[in-house]
Amino acid sequence: MFRTALRNVLAHKARLLMTVLAVMLGVAFVSGTLVFTNTISDAYQKSSAKGFDQVDVAVQPRSKADTGNTVGKDPELTQALLDKSAKVPGAASAIGVVNGFTAIADKDGKLIGGGFRSEGGNYWGAKDPRYPLVEGRAPTGKDQVLIDARTAERAGYEVGDTVRISVDGPVLTPTITGVFTTDDGNVAAGGSLALFDTATAQRLFGKAGTYDEIDVEAAPGTSQAALRAALDSALPKDAVETTTGKQLADDQARMISAQMGGLKQALLVFAGIALFVGTFIIANTFTMLVAQRTKELALLRAVGASRRQVTRSVLIEALVVGTVAGVTGLAAGVGIGAGLRSLMGLLDATVPDGPLVVSPGTVATALAVGVLVTMLAAWLPGRRAAKIPPVAAMSSVHARATTKSLVLRNTLGALFAGAGVAVVLAATTMDADAAQAPMGLGAVLLIVGVFVLTPLLSRPLIAAAAPLLRAFGVSGKLARQNSVRNPRRTAATASALMIGLTLITGLTVMAGSLQTSIDKMASAAIRADYVVSMANGNELSPDVEKTLRTAEGVTDISPLRNSPSRIDGQTEYLTGVNGAAIGRLTDLKTDEGSFSVGGDRVVVDEDTAKSHGWHAGSGFTVHYEDGKAQRLTVAGVYEGNDMIRGIMLDTAALTPHQPAGSGDMQVMVKTSDGASDQAKDRLVKALGDNPAIKVQDKKDLSDEIAQIFTLMLNMLYGLLGMAVIVAVLGVINTLAMSVFERSQEIGMLRAIGLDRRNIKRMVRLESLVISLFGGVLGIGLGVFFGWAAGELLGTKMPTYELVLPWGRMALFLLLAGTVGVLAALWPARRAARLNMLQAIKAE
Repeated sequence: MFRTALRNVLAHKARLLMTVLAVMLGVAFVSGTLVFTNTISDAYQKSSAKGFDQVDVAVQPRSKADTGNTVGKDPELTQALLDKSAKVPGAASAIGVVNGFTAIADKDGKLIGGGFRSEGGNYWGAKDPRYPLVEGRAPTGKDQVLIDARTAERAGYEVGDTVRISVDGPVLTPTITGVFTTDDGNVAAGGSLALFDTATAQRLFGKAGTYDEIDVEAAPGTSQAALRAALDSALPKDAVETTTGKQLADDQARMISAQMGGLKQALLVFAGIALFVGTFIIANTFTMLVAQRTKELALLRAVGASRRQVTRSVLIEALVVGTVAGVTGLAAGVGIGAGLRSLMGLLDATVPDGPLVVSPGTVATALAVGVLVTMLAAWLPGRRAAKIPPVAAMSSVHARATTKSLVLRNTLGALFAGAGVAVVLAATTMDADAAQAPMGLGAVLLIVGVFVLTPLLSRPLIAAAAPLLRAFGVSGKLARQNSVRNPRRTAATASALMIGLTLITGLTVMAGSLQTSIDKMASAAIRADYVVSMANGNELSPDVEKTLRTAEGVTDISPLRNSPSRIDGQTEYLTGVNGAAIGRLTDLKTDEGSFSVGGDRVVVDEDTAKSHGWHAGSGFTVHYEDGKAQRLTVAGVYEGNDMIRGIMLDTAALTPHQPAGSGDMQVMVKTSDGASDQAKDRLVKALGDNPAIKVQDKKDLSDEIAQIFTLMLNMLYGLLGMAVIVAVLGVINTLAMSVFERSQEIGMLRAIGLDRRNIKRMVRLESLVISLFGGVLGIGLGVFFGWAAGELLGTKMPTYELVLPWGRMALFLLLAGTVGVLAALWPARRAARLNMLQAIKAE
């Protein structure tokens, strides 16, 4: 039986090739994901470990919250502590570290990096071991700076160039005196790093005479643990805490591993989808192979082979196919991992250098997935073939499904689909956080139910295409009959495409609806022409509001200034605004009272009011961050959203209770000319063309939020494209095997006058009908899932509304049809080239 199974594999090489390809693509996706994430994680971990090479022990200020003392400022790392650390027994040297946000503009004045990854620091002496110079010399004074080599290369800067820099204040224009290399992970990820001399850095970052961290290097023969113990003994325990360089590197490695773990799980989900789709193809292929060899298997049973031996022979074929697919998929996965890493470089999301990591676990996973998926998919066809009595198989009595089996299948399908719809609908009425698991369960049940019902659904849906197919004459009629001749095969083929399009359509519906909702939120909540904020999300200097207030064309202006407070024993954040102007800069619907801010009158969003039981006219006592209390009155309750919410009070009441120099999260501006390029340019120029500050109109705000969804959607399209490619292979495989199975029929059609052109047309139309059938099911399910997920989002986003992307859905249907036409090219050509006499004699 083993030799027989191997001969069957060799005898059906062409027919099994597409199955190998389908499994190989799924395995390649899985192994590629593992190779890519392991490579990136390993590169970052080694890079971060290298960054701690010069740090044996790090001394950091101990937060007052850690000591239980909530009064006064946090301890500071002074020059005296630095000098003391350097003299501790076992210490070779000590470096004071200063860092903070530093925006670098390119030659067009645009911010380099992503804002959050734009950093600055201090260069310690002529030969700072942390940042080796590759060109130039160390900076001295506020008019000189070093920049990292990656930033210099991206922006085209050279030593001697003048660069525009902002450190949470006025724009500086220092000269680049040198370029350095660094293992900083932020720089590797596309950010930037600028270095000043220590005194300048301390002044710019508001840390005169102090440091953020002290890095101590151990003398030869002194361990990190011994040095840490010596520092703990010498330094005040209530002011500082120490950490070894190894612990810092390990903590960083764990953080990177956790971050990469999320990416790995997301990618593996899509790899699983591709494998799931591939499973349909494998099961379909082996079902057809077994059906075509029914008489052969019956003969084996007749000469003494047991049912177990017949099933085993089919599983041996699956083992060979799965092993070949696993090995080739692993090789392709290594290439995919390398390609994804290169793609990150093209997208300017660079990563540290390092070798590709192909771990033993990746190899084992690839082979296990390839073999197990193939054998599981082949088990049911093999078991079904073994149960057929030899006499029935030889006379083909088994070929048609019994009425009982069809009724059972349709009943089960209806139960699964009904349960899935019921669970999804129930989930839409739950809280968004609690509804995720039921929603996922309902989606799985519905997809399984529709798959089981697909043979039943194929007849009426394909019959609906009959009038169009009649236009193609005999070829169209034959194509329709062939499509419904074996509903189970048609269902399995269409279902592979259905799953991919279900996910793609659902994501598109959600993305389109979110974009519209974000646009509505921005236009409905904000009357201001512009919103000004920091590129990294930090606070704006209070000087920004003062500058904008006197800028040409500004008619109304209000800051949005956050401050923590205690109300009814709970922490609540207050938002300080210009009470006289905020009503003209926002358009928030008031449910109770009036939108009046000033003196002791405040407005509160409905969620906060509900949590405290407040209404218009309610009074409450607030304890500001300086500990002082004041009685405030709720003048109105408004409908908040993701952009504006909370307790709003006048800055005149809030500012006296905040630390001096407290900044604003945003500044809202209205101009006499409205939103225009000229007005925006005036504001940007008034702020000194500062690369650290963003000036955005309502469209910019919605585009910035939507950009995240668009990027994610494009990534998901690319990942789901793998499932569609696997589905295409399934259509090709089904048609090719169907052509082989109908060789005699095709030969007869040729003999009675159907020419090669019409044979090709028949196969193409059959493929088109099957693909469109899968496309219709996928788009229908995708719209349903998109609507259901939107119902959950609507509980968190009041402006959410369902928007059906008709153009995109028509494009997806066209894509499904194109898939059908392209997939039929080779099978149609093969059918047309069959020798009619040999085909008529085929068994």
